[in-house]
Amino acid sequence: MNIKNNINNFSQNLPPGFKLIAVSKTKPVEEILEAYQAGQRRFGENKVQELVPKYEALPKDIEWHMIGHLQSNKVKYIAPFVKLIHSVDSVRLLEEINKQAAKVNRIIPCLLQIHISEEETKYGFSEDEALELLQSQDFRKLQNIIIVGLMGMATLTDNVELIKREFKGLKLLFEKIKSSPVSSQVEMHELSMGMSNDYQIALEEGSTMIRIGTAIFGERNTSLK
Repeated sequence: MNIKNNINNFSQNLPPGFKLIAVSKTKPVEEILEAYQAGQRRFGENKVQELVPKYEALPKDIEWHMIGHLQSNKVKYIAPFVKLIHSVDSVRLLEEINKQAAKVNRIIPCLLQIHISEEETKYGFSEDEALELLQSQDFRKLQNIIIVGLMGMATLTDNVELIKREFKGLKLLFEKIKSSPVSSQVEMHELSMGMSNDYQIALEEGSTMIRIGTAIFGERNTSLK
């Protein structure tokens, strides 16, 4: 697995303006450095206990993205430095991010995670819940967060039409919110959808940000899940 070549292939083949998030979960610092030396600067982690030591060990011009399910009691550890939290899946979590961001005098960019999959195990707001949240008075009180877009994970399946339908639905919600009169804390410009197995479909359906792990680093160490 040549990480540098994989990074270069993505860099050359992605349309201009698209953001590649290299998903480095379970991967050692040495492999992340290899991707960094190939020019990659955006990395995604799904566990706070992995993210913090990697942030401390690696160059500080890396943009760290939290892409996994985030527990409220872990927010304080990443609030000082996280670039973007993709996985905001509850009002309680959003309130905690706001609280911890205020403590470190930051406004933390977030994506609302929307449940688009047929798999019940996936997290996220429903479409109605997301719209209700963004139009609520309680949301307007959260002055240390900004919602910059949406994130979704399609059903893990070989059914291309199902994946397309799920991504298309998320794009429609994105556009609906973008064109609605919402708070100044909402600036819809990122649509995080697509992983190693379905990113090409996601790009066709309007993704601006793809999360790629296996296609860059190879299979992850399942013992470290």
